[in-house]
Amino acid sequence: MRGAGGGARLAAHTLPPVSLFKAASTVSLLTLASRITGLVRDLLMASMFGANVLTDAFNVAFRIPNLFRRLFAEGAFSQAFVPVLAATREQRGAEATRALIASVATVLTWVLVLTCALGVLGAPVLVWALASGLHQSPAGFDAAVAMTRWMFPYIGCMSLVALASGVLNTWKHFALPAATPVLLNLSMIAAAWLGAPQLAARGIEPIYAMAGGVMLGGVLQLGVQLPVLLRMGLLPRIGLRWAEIRAAWAHPGVRRILKLMAPALLGVGVAQFSLMINTQIASYLAPGSVTWLFYADRLMEFPTALLGVALGVVLTPQLAAARAAGDAQRYSAMLDWGLRLVVLLAVPCAVALLTFATPLVATLFHHGALHDGDVGQIARALVGYGAGLLGLVAIKVLAPGYYASQDIRTPVRIAVVVLVITQLLNVALVPLLAHAGLALSIGLGALVNALWLLVGLLRRGSYRPQPGWGRFALQVVAASALLAVLLVWAAQHFPWLALRADGMRRAGLLAMILCAAAAVYFGALWAAGLQLRQLLRR
Repeated sequence: MRGAGGGARLAAHTLPPVSLFKAASTVSLLTLASRITGLVRDLLMASMFGANVLTDAFNVAFRIPNLFRRLFAEGAFSQAFVPVLAATREQRGAEATRALIASVATVLTWVLVLTCALGVLGAPVLVWALASGLHQSPAGFDAAVAMTRWMFPYIGCMSLVALASGVLNTWKHFALPAATPVLLNLSMIAAAWLGAPQLAARGIEPIYAMAGGVMLGGVLQLGVQLPVLLRMGLLPRIGLRWAEIRAAWAHPGVRRILKLMAPALLGVGVAQFSLMINTQIASYLAPGSVTWLFYADRLMEFPTALLGVALGVVLTPQLAAARAAGDAQRYSAMLDWGLRLVVLLAVPCAVALLTFATPLVATLFHHGALHDGDVGQIARALVGYGAGLLGLVAIKVLAPGYYASQDIRTPVRIAVVVLVITQLLNVALVPLLAHAGLALSIGLGALVNALWLLVGLLRRGSYRPQPGWGRFALQVVAASALLAVLLVWAAQHFPWLALRADGMRRAGLLAMILCAAAAVYFGALWAAGLQLRQLLRR
């Protein structure tokens, strides 16, 4: 990776302030495209492969590189990199910013090379650590090991994608980073549609085609971002000589990022450790439990990504810039705006998941090899996640409030305590609810996490709520209550499982009810006097 152009060219890409709502809408719409293609991918996989030990093996194998991706990509790395990058750009100018990007890229690349090599060699240990219950089926364990080895280098591509995305988002180029995940989904769709039948014809388990699709998607995502960085004069040069690598390690900005990453790694590690424990537990439950949780989690990614991730991506560099400029009022106002959007949109989504889970799962996944019983099990897990949706989304706005101040330790300390709470909840809930208890524990833990983060920002005076929160909350609660009445009636009135043979009718019915639900919710808000346009423009 080699950059071009000087300071003048870099400065030419400094953009004026943009509308946060417009930026968040752009990210949200492109994320929606990613989630829709991801849903098509999951529907195709559910129809072709069902829920069994081999799908559990793939989901475990896919989760391993994603676990490490949380460390080297959008997790600990991004939390540390973006605030330092934004502050360097705000305070030190173009040349220092470009030098920081090049040094970070050099260090990250060589760490990734070593990590990928160790991951491929240590795949059996990783699979055992994440899902030792797969040993109950030797074929499933062996398949998970093989697919882990094929997919582990995916983290190398995705971590460099995170570096590129952090740069582009800091320069307010939000569209491309938000759109690139579509390429992963399209690659996996092609693998399922075209590759799996080819392997089956050769007597090879068709699920292995999905591993190739994952790797292709990672390469494509990185490939489309590099030319944009080159045009902007921000494509970094990767140091190959030992002297260049040592100089990159010694760069003050890299040292600062590594210092910030230490607590961030602990925080992300806590979250991933919790995920590992849950996957271990699920692997000892009924066959298919890992897959049921996976599909429920995929549905949860619609509201969490469209709301939380979009707001987090847009707010993090802007909050960091406001902090670097010493503008406490703008910093607090952006947090207030983000939290109001979270409440406005996450509360009705949570109501829908709690009251309308079975129709959603039946319409989307009840095809091919997925049975009636699978629908019920996925829906139970979805209800558990839905109980904590408001917390899961709010964290994406509240945590950047700390990261922007380069305070990563506080969210980490909170995450450690929440991990303990979540596992205590597992002890109580899993014997009663099986895999759904795992989902509910995560949801309840997220609520505790979000509330703790909010209280911390309020106590330190970083966030000062603007007037009108009481009236706003009552408006949302009243509108959500009307929404719940409609969805409970619709869930019970129509035979969603019996409509399996008429998929188009079921899909049309779902679309009609969701449109009616949106009309009821926003109509009730309008009747209650909420000025939606004014809220968005704030």
